Amino acid sequence: MPQDISIETYLKQYQDLALIDVRSPGEFDKGHIPSAINIPLFSNDERAHVGTVYKQQSKEKAIELGYTYVNPKLEDFISQSLKAASNKKAVIHCWRGGMRSHAFAQHLSDNGFEEVYVIKHGYKAYRRLALNSFGDHQIKVLGGYTGSGKTHILHQIKARGKQVLDLEKLANHKGSAFGSIGQDMQPSTEQFENNIYWQWRLFDKTKPVWLEDESPNIGNVNIPMHLFRKMREVPLIFVDIKKEERANHLVEEYADKTHQEKLIDSVQRISKRLGHEATSKALNNLKQGNYYDVALLTLNYYDKYYLRGMNRRDAKKINILKLDTIDHAKNAQLILEFADTI
Repeated sequence: MPQDISIETYLKQYQDLALIDVRSPGEFDKGHIPSAINIPLFSNDERAHVGTVYKQQSKEKAIELGYTYVNPKLEDFISQSLKAASNKKAVIHCWRGGMRSHAFAQHLSDNGFEEVYVIKHGYKAYRRLALNSFGDHQIKVLGGYTGSGKTHILHQIKARGKQVLDLEKLANHKGSAFGSIGQDMQPSTEQFENNIYWQWRLFDKTKPVWLEDESPNIGNVNIPMHLFRKMREVPLIFVDIKKEERANHLVEEYADKTHQEKLIDSVQRISKRLGHEATSKALNNLKQGNYYDVALLTLNYYDKYYLRGMNRRDAKKINILKLDTIDHAKNAQLILEFADTI
């Protein structure tokens, strides 16, 4: 007999079991619990049809239609579930923990599954956690001009045993007009939020979590508002490294002829802010392979952008640390020592 459990119980006690999401492929693609496997009860079109019948006719007619879609798939549901859970133990969920998940769970239970659990309130319960669980942790925010190597510094901070949440890695984007270069396709904002919480829940609440300073969005995805507000409330550690050092670092990061078209597109995207003359120079330098000069030209824009943002923040919360070079390991150690003084 299937047993109802809370999302918290699943995360604490049953996460080693297969998690089966029975929502439609469209619902799953929009956002899902990171560990979930999609075995949809209905296709996208079938779900839409059932919903239409429910609204225009009745719940009973919708259920009847649902059975006509589901019955031919019953054997396949078992075979797919056995592939996901060879030990015949599984956790099931739908959107709200309603009819879809309970019907699927009962089918597994009736066909030899030894342990079957249903998440109460379904995926919706995970979404509640994903959007509202940032209040209890301390955070430390690292900022700095473009090209400072902030992400690499965070990796070094993590290597020293500190807790780090790499938002740009989860977003598949480095945050600027050039941020998509060399990255995989971005997740949906909903999935980005889900992935953040999937890591966040594992952090020790008694120790701070380090993050990079970001605007509310990274590429096409948005940082959960509760987290973003928290990031703006705490002191900012802002590393200040000479422009020439940063330009060299950007060349190392982006100067690849296989990315030439994307680099050109990125320059054109900020052309209004760069100005006509600077844009022309940057594009000409790109064609000639003078990546360092391109980096200097774009940094003129990005440095002004960062300064404007800094001027809108509480000056008392901004702690500037001047660093000499792009040495990620050395800079990480200096930042950790600096953080202990503020």
